[in-house]
Amino acid sequence: MYEYITNGTCALKIKFEILDGKLHSVKFTNGCYGNLKAIAALLEGMDAAQAIERLKGIKCGKRETSCADQLAKAIEQYL
Repeated sequence: MYEYITNGTCALKIKFEILDGKLHSVKFTNGCYGNLKAIAALLEGMDAAQAIERLKGIKCGKRETSCADQLAKAIEQYL
């Protein structure tokens, strides 16, 4: 299980696994529980590179990042 400490979001950290290039077991600590649980469910089994393409650069309100963007950065760092 990989753990990433976020920056600039309500979620404090993200945990996930990548098995055979696929994203699994995404868990956010804090943040908007329902939305983040939905993101995790939608990403389950998705190709990690495709997840980066879809999530990278998404902003949250006036913030320059979002929980989704932070997940993309975490996956990039892992890879």
